[in-house]
Amino acid sequence: MNKLTDTFLRGLKATGEVQKKADGGGLYIHVSPVGGRLWRLKYRFEGKQKTLSLGAYPSVSLKDARSKREEAKELLAKGVDPGVHKQAVKASSRSKNENTFEIVAREWVAKRRGSWSESRGKRVLAWLENDIFPFIRGRVMASITAPELLDVLRRIEARGAVYVAHRAKQTCGQIWRYAFATGRVERDITADLKGALAPAKSKNFASITEPKAVGILLRDMDAYGGYLIVRFALRMAPYVFVRPGELQQAEWTEFNFEGKEWRIPAAKMKMKQVHIVPLARQVISMLQELQPYTGNGRFLFPSPRANSAPITKEALLAGLRRLGYTKEQMTVHGFRSMASTLLNEKGFNRDWIERQLAHGDRDGVRAAYNYAEYLPERRKMMQWWADYLDELRKKKE
Repeated sequence: MNKLTDTFLRGLKATGEVQKKADGGGLYIHVSPVGGRLWRLKYRFEGKQKTLSLGAYPSVSLKDARSKREEAKELLAKGVDPGVHKQAVKASSRSKNENTFEIVAREWVAKRRGSWSESRGKRVLAWLENDIFPFIRGRVMASITAPELLDVLRRIEARGAVYVAHRAKQTCGQIWRYAFATGRVERDITADLKGALAPAKSKNFASITEPKAVGILLRDMDAYGGYLIVRFALRMAPYVFVRPGELQQAEWTEFNFEGKEWRIPAAKMKMKQVHIVPLARQVISMLQELQPYTGNGRFLFPSPRANSAPITKEALLAGLRRLGYTKEQMTVHGFRSMASTLLNEKGFNRDWIERQLAHGDRDGVRAAYNYAEYLPERRKMMQWWADYLDELRKKKE
Protein backbone atom coordinates (compact mmCIF):
# COMPACT_ATOMS: atom_id res chain seq x y z
CA MET A 1 0.00 0.00 0.00
CA ASN A 2 1.36 3.44 -0.91
CA LYS A 3 2.16 5.63 2.08
CA LEU A 4 4.07 8.65 0.76
CA THR A 5 2.65 11.87 -0.73
CA ASP A 6 4.23 14.77 -2.61
CA THR A 7 3.35 17.12 0.23
CA PHE A 8 5.12 14.86 2.72
CA LEU A 9 8.20 14.53 0.49
CA ARG A 10 8.50 18.29 -0.05
CA GLY A 11 8.40 18.79 3.70
CA LEU A 12 11.21 16.34 4.52
CA LYS A 13 14.03 18.12 6.38
CA ALA A 14 17.55 17.06 7.30
CA THR A 15 17.88 15.89 10.90
CA GLY A 16 21.57 15.13 10.97
CA GLU A 17 20.76 11.43 10.78
CA VAL A 18 19.79 8.97 8.05
CA GLN A 19 16.03 8.69 7.52
CA LYS A 20 14.16 5.99 5.55
CA LYS A 21 10.53 6.60 4.63
CA ALA A 22 8.74 3.65 3.04
CA ASP A 23 6.15 3.86 0.29
CA GLY A 24 5.35 0.16 0.06
CA GLY A 25 6.39 -2.76 -2.13
CA GLY A 26 10.02 -2.30 -1.14
CA LEU A 27 10.16 1.33 -2.36
CA TYR A 28 11.46 3.93 0.07
CA ILE A 29 13.17 7.30 0.08
CA HIS A 30 16.57 7.56 1.74
CA VAL A 31 17.27 10.95 3.35
CA SER A 32 20.93 11.65 4.11
CA PRO A 33 22.01 13.51 7.27
CA VAL A 34 22.40 16.71 5.19
CA GLY A 35 19.07 16.35 3.37
CA GLY A 36 19.86 14.53 0.10
CA ARG A 37 16.86 12.42 -0.98
CA LEU A 38 17.37 9.22 -3.01
CA TRP A 39 14.85 6.65 -4.16
CA ARG A 40 15.73 3.04 -3.42
CA LEU A 41 14.02 -0.30 -3.90
CA LYS A 42 14.53 -3.34 -1.70
CA TYR A 43 13.96 -6.69 -3.37
CA ARG A 44 14.97 -10.34 -3.14
CA PHE A 45 16.50 -12.30 -5.98
CA GLU A 46 17.47 -15.95 -5.74
CA GLY A 47 17.12 -15.77 -1.98
CA LYS A 48 19.39 -12.72 -1.56
CA GLN A 49 18.35 -9.28 -0.28
CA LYS A 50 19.32 -6.54 -2.74
CA THR A 51 18.89 -2.78 -3.18
CA LEU A 52 18.34 -0.87 -6.43
CA SER A 53 18.91 2.89 -6.77
CA LEU A 54 16.17 4.65 -8.73
CA GLY A 55 17.42 8.25 -8.77
CA ALA A 56 17.17 11.42 -6.71
CA TYR A 57 14.01 13.27 -5.69
CA PRO A 58 12.63 15.61 -7.05
CA SER A 59 14.35 14.81 -10.41
CA VAL A 60 12.63 11.44 -10.12
CA SER A 61 9.12 12.20 -8.92
CA LEU A 62 7.02 10.01 -6.63
CA LYS A 63 5.01 8.88 -9.67
CA ASP A 64 8.20 8.02 -11.61
CA ALA A 65 9.63 6.10 -8.65
CA ARG A 66 6.47 4.01 -8.35
CA SER A 67 6.58 3.32 -12.11
CA LYS A 68 10.19 2.12 -11.79
CA ARG A 69 9.12 -0.11 -8.89
CA GLU A 70 6.47 -1.76 -11.09
CA GLU A 71 8.98 -2.25 -13.93
CA ALA A 72 11.33 -3.96 -11.46
CA LYS A 73 8.54 -6.24 -10.31
CA GLU A 74 7.80 -7.25 -13.91
CA LEU A 75 11.49 -8.15 -14.41
CA LEU A 76 11.49 -10.19 -11.20
CA ALA A 77 8.39 -12.05 -12.39
CA LYS A 78 10.34 -13.00 -15.52
CA GLY A 79 13.31 -14.20 -13.47
CA VAL A 80 15.48 -11.17 -14.30
CA ASP A 81 17.51 -9.35 -11.65
CA PRO A 82 16.56 -5.60 -11.96
CA GLY A 83 20.02 -4.54 -10.79
CA VAL A 84 21.81 -6.64 -13.41
CA HIS A 85 19.36 -5.43 -16.06
CA LYS A 86 20.11 -1.77 -15.19
CA GLN A 87 23.86 -2.37 -15.50
CA ALA A 88 23.37 -4.06 -18.89
CA VAL A 89 21.34 -1.10 -20.21
CA LYS A 90 24.05 1.32 -19.06
CA ALA A 91 26.78 -0.77 -20.67
CA SER A 92 24.84 -0.91 -23.94
CA SER A 93 24.38 2.86 -23.95
CA ARG A 94 28.05 3.41 -23.18
CA SER A 95 29.06 0.99 -25.93
CA LYS A 96 26.92 2.87 -28.45
CA ASN A 97 28.51 6.19 -27.48
CA GLU A 98 31.98 4.69 -27.86
CA ASN A 99 31.12 3.36 -31.31
CA THR A 100 29.93 6.58 -32.95
CA PHE A 101 31.70 7.64 -36.14
CA GLU A 102 33.42 10.62 -34.51
CA ILE A 103 34.74 8.63 -31.54
CA VAL A 104 36.11 5.85 -33.76
CA ALA A 105 37.51 8.33 -36.29
CA ARG A 106 39.38 10.35 -33.67
CA GLU A 107 40.70 7.14 -32.15
CA TRP A 108 41.98 6.10 -35.58
CA VAL A 109 43.58 9.52 -36.15
CA ALA A 110 45.33 9.35 -32.75
CA LYS A 111 46.81 5.95 -33.60
CA ARG A 112 47.96 6.99 -37.07
CA ARG A 113 49.25 10.48 -36.28
CA GLY A 114 52.66 9.29 -35.16
CA SER A 115 53.37 8.02 -38.69
CA TRP A 116 52.13 11.19 -40.41
CA SER A 117 53.70 14.57 -41.00
CA GLU A 118 52.12 17.41 -39.02
CA SER A 119 50.59 18.90 -42.17
CA ARG A 120 48.99 15.59 -43.17
CA GLY A 121 47.48 15.16 -39.72
CA LYS A 122 45.93 18.63 -39.91
CA ARG A 123 44.64 17.98 -43.42
CA VAL A 124 42.92 14.69 -42.48
CA LEU A 125 41.30 16.25 -39.41
CA ALA A 126 40.13 19.21 -41.49
CA TRP A 127 38.41 16.88 -43.97
CA LEU A 128 36.67 15.05 -41.13
CA GLU A 129 35.68 18.10 -39.08
CA ASN A 130 34.49 20.20 -42.03
CA ASP A 131 32.93 17.63 -44.34
CA ILE A 132 32.07 14.41 -42.47
CA PHE A 133 31.48 14.98 -38.74
CA PRO A 134 28.67 17.56 -39.17
CA PHE A 135 26.48 14.89 -40.81
CA ILE A 136 27.29 11.55 -39.14
CA ARG A 137 29.44 12.37 -36.09
CA GLY A 138 26.93 10.98 -33.54
CA ARG A 139 25.82 7.97 -35.54
CA VAL A 140 26.80 4.48 -34.39
CA MET A 141 29.06 3.26 -37.19
CA ALA A 142 27.31 -0.10 -37.52
CA SER A 143 24.06 1.72 -38.32
CA ILE A 144 25.44 3.88 -41.15
CA THR A 145 24.64 2.61 -44.64
CA ALA A 146 26.64 3.03 -47.84
CA PRO A 147 23.96 5.30 -49.42
CA GLU A 148 24.03 7.56 -46.34
CA LEU A 149 27.81 7.93 -46.54
CA LEU A 150 27.54 8.57 -50.27
CA ASP A 151 25.12 11.45 -49.58
CA VAL A 152 27.79 13.03 -47.34
CA LEU A 153 30.52 12.59 -49.95
CA ARG A 154 28.31 14.01 -52.69
CA ARG A 155 27.93 17.22 -50.70
CA ILE A 156 31.69 17.68 -51.14
CA GLU A 157 31.50 16.70 -54.80
CA ALA A 158 28.64 19.14 -55.41
CA ARG A 159 30.78 22.15 -54.54
CA GLY A 160 33.32 21.11 -57.16
CA ALA A 161 35.85 19.56 -54.77
CA VAL A 162 35.94 16.18 -56.51
CA TYR A 163 39.52 15.46 -55.45
CA VAL A 164 38.66 16.16 -51.80
CA ALA A 165 35.58 13.93 -52.07
CA HIS A 166 37.74 11.02 -53.23
CA ARG A 167 40.31 11.60 -50.49
CA ALA A 168 37.52 11.82 -47.90
CA LYS A 169 36.11 8.50 -49.18
CA GLN A 170 39.56 6.95 -48.93
CA THR A 171 39.92 8.23 -45.36
CA CYS A 172 36.48 6.91 -44.42
CA GLY A 173 37.47 3.54 -45.86
CA GLN A 174 40.50 3.40 -43.57
CA ILE A 175 38.31 4.32 -40.60
CA TRP A 176 35.77 1.62 -41.45
CA ARG A 177 38.52 -0.99 -41.79
CA TYR A 178 39.87 0.07 -38.40
CA ALA A 179 36.35 -0.22 -36.95
CA PHE A 180 36.07 -3.71 -38.45
CA ALA A 181 39.41 -4.74 -36.95
CA THR A 182 38.31 -3.49 -33.51
CA GLY A 183 34.91 -5.20 -33.65
CA ARG A 184 32.68 -2.13 -34.14
CA VAL A 185 31.32 -2.96 -37.60
CA GLU A 186 30.79 -6.12 -39.62
CA ARG A 187 32.30 -4.85 -42.89
CA ASP A 188 33.76 -1.89 -44.77
CA ILE A 189 30.77 -0.21 -46.42
CA THR A 190 32.97 2.07 -48.56
CA ALA A 191 33.70 -0.92 -50.80
CA ASP A 192 30.11 -0.49 -52.06
CA LEU A 193 30.87 3.05 -53.26
CA LYS A 194 33.34 2.11 -55.98
CA GLY A 195 32.60 4.23 -59.04
CA ALA A 196 29.86 6.21 -57.25
CA LEU A 197 31.75 9.53 -57.38
CA ALA A 198 32.77 11.46 -60.46
CA PRO A 199 36.34 10.60 -61.58
CA ALA A 200 38.94 12.77 -59.89
CA LYS A 201 41.59 14.41 -61.98
CA SER A 202 45.08 13.75 -60.69
CA LYS A 203 46.37 16.58 -58.56
CA ASN A 204 49.38 18.02 -60.35
CA PHE A 205 51.38 20.91 -58.97
CA ALA A 206 51.96 23.66 -61.49
CA SER A 207 55.60 23.80 -62.48
CA ILE A 208 57.93 25.52 -64.93
CA THR A 209 60.10 22.99 -66.77
CA GLU A 210 61.06 24.76 -70.01
CA PRO A 211 64.76 25.66 -69.53
CA LYS A 212 64.48 29.26 -70.77
CA ALA A 213 61.49 29.90 -68.48
CA VAL A 214 63.38 28.34 -65.57
CA GLY A 215 66.19 30.86 -66.13
CA ILE A 216 63.72 33.74 -66.07
CA LEU A 217 62.19 32.43 -62.83
CA LEU A 218 65.61 32.18 -61.19
CA ARG A 219 66.44 35.77 -62.14
CA ASP A 220 63.05 36.93 -60.90
CA MET A 221 63.62 35.28 -57.52
CA ASP A 222 67.07 36.88 -57.24
CA ALA A 223 65.39 40.26 -57.69
CA TYR A 224 62.57 39.59 -55.18
CA GLY A 225 61.95 42.80 -53.24
CA GLY A 226 59.80 41.49 -50.39
CA TYR A 227 60.74 40.00 -47.01
CA LEU A 228 64.48 39.16 -47.15
CA ILE A 229 64.03 35.73 -45.56
CA VAL A 230 61.41 34.74 -48.16
CA ARG A 231 63.86 35.74 -50.91
CA PHE A 232 66.52 33.44 -49.43
CA ALA A 233 64.03 30.57 -49.17
CA LEU A 234 62.84 31.00 -52.75
CA ARG A 235 66.40 31.16 -54.07
CA MET A 236 67.33 27.97 -52.23
CA ALA A 237 64.17 26.02 -53.16
CA PRO A 238 65.12 24.95 -56.72
CA TYR A 239 68.60 23.81 -55.64
CA VAL A 240 67.40 21.40 -52.93
CA PHE A 241 63.87 20.62 -54.29
CA VAL A 242 62.49 19.35 -50.96
CA ARG A 243 58.80 19.58 -50.06
CA PRO A 244 57.60 23.07 -49.04
CA GLY A 245 57.08 22.06 -45.40
CA GLU A 246 60.58 20.59 -45.19
CA LEU A 247 62.12 23.79 -46.57
CA GLN A 248 59.97 26.04 -44.39
CA GLN A 249 60.93 24.20 -41.17
CA ALA A 250 64.68 23.87 -41.92
CA GLU A 251 66.83 24.31 -38.79
CA TRP A 252 70.48 25.30 -38.57
CA THR A 253 71.37 22.24 -36.48
CA GLU A 254 70.39 19.99 -39.40
CA PHE A 255 73.13 21.37 -41.65
CA ASN A 256 76.69 20.02 -41.80
CA PHE A 257 78.82 22.52 -43.70
CA GLU A 258 81.94 20.37 -43.52
CA GLY A 259 80.11 17.26 -44.73
CA LYS A 260 78.15 19.36 -47.24
CA GLU A 261 74.81 17.84 -46.39
CA TRP A 262 71.44 18.68 -44.90
CA ARG A 263 70.06 15.79 -42.87
CA ILE A 264 66.29 16.17 -42.33
CA PRO A 265 64.96 14.22 -39.33
CA ALA A 266 62.43 11.45 -39.97
CA ALA A 267 59.77 13.28 -37.94
CA LYS A 268 59.69 16.08 -40.51
CA MET A 269 59.48 13.84 -43.55
CA LYS A 270 56.27 12.72 -45.23
CA MET A 271 57.40 9.09 -45.22
CA LYS A 272 58.87 9.35 -41.69
CA GLN A 273 62.38 8.41 -42.87
CA VAL A 274 65.61 10.38 -42.50
CA HIS A 275 66.47 12.26 -45.69
CA ILE A 276 69.88 13.50 -46.80
CA VAL A 277 70.19 16.46 -49.15
CA PRO A 278 73.75 16.84 -50.54
CA LEU A 279 74.65 20.52 -50.60
CA ALA A 280 76.19 21.94 -53.75
CA ARG A 281 78.73 24.72 -53.30
CA GLN A 282 76.08 27.23 -54.45
CA VAL A 283 73.81 26.22 -51.59
CA ILE A 284 76.68 26.44 -49.10
CA SER A 285 77.30 29.96 -50.37
CA MET A 286 73.62 30.89 -49.90
CA LEU A 287 73.66 29.52 -46.34
CA GLN A 288 76.80 31.50 -45.48
CA GLU A 289 75.11 34.60 -46.87
CA LEU A 290 71.98 33.93 -44.80
CA GLN A 291 73.79 33.04 -41.56
CA PRO A 292 74.42 36.62 -40.33
CA TYR A 293 70.68 37.26 -40.46
CA THR A 294 69.26 34.12 -38.82
CA GLY A 295 72.23 31.98 -37.73
CA ASN A 296 71.77 32.79 -34.03
CA GLY A 297 68.25 31.40 -34.05
CA ARG A 298 66.70 27.99 -34.56
CA PHE A 299 65.20 28.30 -38.03
CA LEU A 300 66.87 29.26 -41.29
CA PHE A 301 63.72 31.10 -42.33
CA PRO A 302 62.06 32.52 -39.19
CA SER A 303 58.71 34.23 -39.17
CA PRO A 304 58.81 38.05 -39.20
CA ARG A 305 56.49 37.92 -36.18
CA ALA A 306 58.57 35.61 -33.97
CA ASN A 307 62.02 34.02 -34.33
CA SER A 308 60.73 30.97 -32.44
CA ALA A 309 58.55 29.97 -35.40
CA PRO A 310 59.36 29.46 -39.09
CA ILE A 311 57.77 31.32 -41.96
CA THR A 312 54.60 29.75 -43.28
CA LYS A 313 54.29 27.82 -46.53
CA GLU A 314 51.75 30.47 -47.52
CA ALA A 315 54.49 33.10 -47.23
CA LEU A 316 56.58 31.23 -49.80
CA LEU A 317 53.60 30.89 -52.11
CA ALA A 318 52.79 34.57 -51.66
CA GLY A 319 56.36 35.33 -52.71
CA LEU A 320 55.83 33.60 -56.04
CA ARG A 321 52.52 35.42 -56.51
CA ARG A 322 54.23 38.75 -55.77
CA LEU A 323 56.65 37.96 -58.59
CA GLY A 324 53.64 37.60 -60.89
CA TYR A 325 53.46 33.79 -61.15
CA THR A 326 49.90 32.47 -60.97
CA LYS A 327 48.83 29.16 -59.41
CA GLU A 328 48.48 27.78 -62.94
CA GLN A 329 52.11 28.66 -63.69
CA MET A 330 54.16 27.80 -60.61
CA THR A 331 53.84 26.51 -57.05
CA VAL A 332 56.46 26.01 -54.33
CA HIS A 333 55.96 22.26 -54.72
CA GLY A 334 56.61 22.75 -58.43
CA PHE A 335 60.37 23.02 -57.85
CA ARG A 336 60.30 19.24 -57.29
CA SER A 337 58.59 18.63 -60.63
CA MET A 338 61.06 20.99 -62.26
CA ALA A 339 64.04 19.01 -60.98
CA SER A 340 62.48 15.62 -61.68
CA THR A 341 61.55 16.52 -65.26
CA LEU A 342 64.84 18.12 -66.25
CA LEU A 343 67.09 15.58 -64.49
CA ASN A 344 65.24 12.73 -66.19
CA GLU A 345 65.51 14.52 -69.53
CA LYS A 346 69.26 14.87 -69.01
CA GLY A 347 69.56 11.11 -68.56
CA PHE A 348 70.27 10.79 -64.86
CA ASN A 349 69.48 7.44 -63.25
CA ARG A 350 65.81 7.40 -62.25
CA ASP A 351 66.58 5.64 -58.95
CA TRP A 352 68.97 8.44 -57.95
CA ILE A 353 66.31 11.04 -58.73
CA GLU A 354 63.54 9.18 -56.87
CA ARG A 355 65.75 8.72 -53.80
CA GLN A 356 66.65 12.41 -53.84
CA LEU A 357 62.97 13.33 -54.10
CA ALA A 358 62.41 11.14 -50.99
CA HIS A 359 59.61 9.27 -52.66
CA GLY A 360 58.38 6.41 -50.49
CA ASP A 361 59.84 2.94 -50.79
CA ARG A 362 57.16 0.26 -50.92
CA ASP A 363 59.21 -1.76 -48.48
CA GLY A 364 59.11 0.40 -45.34
CA VAL A 365 61.77 -1.62 -43.51
CA ARG A 366 64.12 -1.40 -46.48
CA ALA A 367 63.51 2.33 -46.82
CA ALA A 368 64.32 3.01 -43.17
CA TYR A 369 67.90 1.83 -43.79
CA ASN A 370 68.38 3.20 -47.29
CA TYR A 371 68.25 6.95 -46.79
CA ALA A 372 71.94 7.06 -47.78
CA GLU A 373 71.40 4.91 -50.87
CA TYR A 374 73.20 6.20 -54.00
CA LEU A 375 74.64 9.03 -51.90
CA PRO A 376 77.94 9.40 -53.84
CA GLU A 377 76.01 9.48 -57.12
CA ARG A 378 73.44 11.88 -55.69
CA ARG A 379 76.19 14.26 -54.53
CA LYS A 380 77.51 14.47 -58.10
CA MET A 381 73.99 14.85 -59.48
CA MET A 382 73.11 17.68 -57.06
CA GLN A 383 76.28 19.59 -57.93
CA TRP A 384 75.59 19.12 -61.65
CA TRP A 385 72.02 20.35 -61.07
CA ALA A 386 73.21 23.48 -59.26
CA ASP A 387 75.70 24.24 -62.05
CA TYR A 388 72.95 23.71 -64.63
CA LEU A 389 70.62 26.14 -62.81
CA ASP A 390 73.40 28.72 -62.77
CA GLU A 391 73.81 28.30 -66.53
CA LEU A 392 70.09 28.79 -67.09
CA ARG A 393 70.13 31.92 -64.92
CA LYS A 394 72.91 33.45 -67.03
CA LYS A 395 71.27 32.74 -70.40
CA LYS A 396 69.09 35.70 -71.32
CA GLU A 397 68.32 34.69 -74.88
